[in-house]
Amino acid sequence: MSTTTAGSTGTGPSVGEPAGVPPAPPPTRTSLGRRTVSALSFTNIGAVYVWAVIIVVFSFWAPDTFPTWPTFQQVLNSNAVTGLVALSVVPPLAARVFDLSLAYTMSLSGVITAKVIVSTDIGAGGAIALAMGTALVIGVINGIVVVTLRVDSFIATLATGSLIQAFITMFTDGTTITGPKLLREPFSGIAQKGVAGFTVPVLYLLLVALVLWFVLEHTATGRRLYATGFNTDAARLQGVPADRLRFLTLVASSAIAGFAGVVFASQIGSGSPEAGTPYLLSSYAAAFVGATQLRAGRFNSWGTVIAVLLLGTGTVGLGLATSAQWAPSLFTGVVLIVALVVTGGRLGLGTRLTRRRTTRVTADVEEPEPAT
Repeated sequence: MSTTTAGSTGTGPSVGEPAGVPPAPPPTRTSLGRRTVSALSFTNIGAVYVWAVIIVVFSFWAPDTFPTWPTFQQVLNSNAVTGLVALSVVPPLAARVFDLSLAYTMSLSGVITAKVIVSTDIGAGGAIALAMGTALVIGVINGIVVVTLRVDSFIATLATGSLIQAFITMFTDGTTITGPKLLREPFSGIAQKGVAGFTVPVLYLLLVALVLWFVLEHTATGRRLYATGFNTDAARLQGVPADRLRFLTLVASSAIAGFAGVVFASQIGSGSPEAGTPYLLSSYAAAFVGATQLRAGRFNSWGTVIAVLLLGTGTVGLGLATSAQWAPSLFTGVVLIVALVVTGGRLGLGTRLTRRRTTRVTADVEEPEPAT
């Protein structure tokens, strides 16, 4: 009569394994197909599908002009500055701070650069350094007012924006600054040079998006920044320097907006006192739409870039398909409202589901057992 020893079959414990302890289950592997389906789901990249639908619609609406390679180049080239301004609002929004002065900061940096180049012999490098220094000073002032003086960021940056606009009007007398120096190298090359039909600002957009993506997603600073935005008081209790982070986001916002103003001045060859005003609504629209993509509920750089391209495609398509001047503004406003509804709905749905599960578990625990 043969005897089966432990470990000779798959049913008994292996050698060296304590008796009575079941073998460890094999490690679970997430299916590649499941990850792919999750990454390509509408809840994750819904704007990409909406973007595709917009492309199809305008391809039928304006078949002779829209579905062409020059139109694709136009979408990227004409929206690169919009993308830079939109990325400038991502850091403060991630920390739950508004910066409504960025449009005026953009205008101021542009007119300072243009004025210094036209009126002095400092050169483009010195003019850009002066403009960027001014933008950083504005960011520091916003940080002091919002963080140190505890003024609501919405009101505080709106007030500083009004002061900046007053200074711009005094500085320019309300007129656009032009001059032959602005149309020559090296200043014109900042935005007008390009490769394969794409201008340099497209590269600036991708570089800034890459830097923000790395900081927000792959550094401790980014995690602390998101924690500050989700719950500032809880973040402080965990030792997160919330005030310092909020201060730095306002400085970063002004710096990126100031750079966008310099690029725009080089792009159009002049310094306009109202250059940044049209970008305020579109930048926030792109940021909020971007918060519904890739990292739902979080303001992120690549989601913002996708939203900029979506909005830019719609604007360019409307320009090619119709001559109505109000159509692009209507399109941007509708997209912003829908994005806010979707973002708020997702976050609200998640909160309601969490509360419902918590209530159900509490009721199950507290429910008395039936008498026997």
